[in-house]
Amino acid sequence: MNAIGKTALLALLPLSIILGGCSSPAERAAITPQGIAIAKHHPYSIGVQASGGSETGAMDTTNIADADLKAAIEDTIATSKLFKTVVQGNNGDYQLSVRVTSLSKPIFGTTFTVDMETAWSLTRMSDRLSVMRKSVKSTGTATMGEAFVAVTRLRLAVEAAARDNIAQGLQAMAGLDL
Repeated sequence: MNAIGKTALLALLPLSIILGGCSSPAERAAITPQGIAIAKHHPYSIGVQASGGSETGAMDTTNIADADLKAAIEDTIATSKLFKTVVQGNNGDYQLSVRVTSLSKPIFGTTFTVDMETAWSLTRMSDRLSVMRKSVKSTGTATMGEAFVAVTRLRLAVEAAARDNIAQGLQAMAGLDL
């Protein structure tokens, strides 16, 4: 490589760091829906399991960790009072299992749109009867106006898709006659 090529490469390095940067995971508080209105409240306890997510690695794009998804769902159930109580483990009247089946993320662009799909399954523990099985699809978008840095924009889009997904899943459970 000649001297001009090396100079150009060195000049582009700071720009690539600014635009690329390091990935950061979706934040628990940011994936927790706020102020969702639940029309029906169930007088039962519920346990929550989450799977299919993954930790965000140093060389990876933004992901949603299972523990953060579980906590966001539990927090939203508690604040909305959808169920009387949230319990740990399989000790509740009902058990909710949410599995991330797809998290489609763009590689580049000025507007990032993330598509997320999860499988929601609600089981009545007394007789192990499945009372709800539902695929929930959601989308989250973030623009350059929200975040100039690409990795931040991607994280915002992932968080928006997760918030919408949780809100849709809980609304579906609110519509059940338990």
